[in-house]
Amino acid sequence: MQNKAWVIGTSELRKNSIVVQFTKAEEYGLLGVLYLAETDRSRVVPLSEISHSQGIPEKFLAKIFQSLSRNGVVRSHRGVRGGFTLAKSPDDSTLREVLEAIQGACHLMKCTEERAACDRDPSGFCSLREVLILAENKLVSVFDKFTLTDLITWQKTETAPQKATSD
Repeated sequence: MQNKAWVIGTSELRKNSIVVQFTKAEEYGLLGVLYLAETDRSRVVPLSEISHSQGIPEKFLAKIFQSLSRNGVVRSHRGVRGGFTLAKSPDDSTLREVLEAIQGACHLMKCTEERAACDRDPSGFCSLREVLILAENKLVSVFDKFTLTDLITWQKTETAPQKATSD
C-alpha cells in the first residue's frame, strides 16, 4: 500500500493556505482509538460497537484496526465476546503512534521519504526538500506531545491542553 499519509492540500476554509489533511483511514482509526480510550480499560469492545458509535463502515474499520493491532496500539481479542482494547494506557499513547500505526511515517511529499522520488534532480540538493523535512520534523514533534488522554480532555473541556499553546 502506497503511503498517502499526511498529505499537503488546500482547504476550502482557508484559501491559498497549505494544510495537512489526514486520510480517511487515519481519521477513522483515531476516532476508533479515542472511543476505546474513553471506555473502561478492562472491557473488550466489539468492532461493531466502535463502528456504529462513530459512524464508520465496519469493514473499513476492521482493516484499520488490523494495522493498529499489528503495530501494538490495540489488542485484538478473538471469540464470541471478542473485540479490542488499548494495548497501553491512554496516558502513554501518543497521537504520533496512532497515526504512524495506520499509515506509516509522516512524509509531506514522496521526495522527503526517498531522494530518488524527486523527478527534478534526484542526485542534487533541493532547498524545498530540506524545508519540507524541517516541517515534517516539527509536525512529528507536535504529534508526539499529545497523548490520547490529552485529546479526550481537550474534547471534553473544549480547551487546548497547555502544551498545545507552548513552543
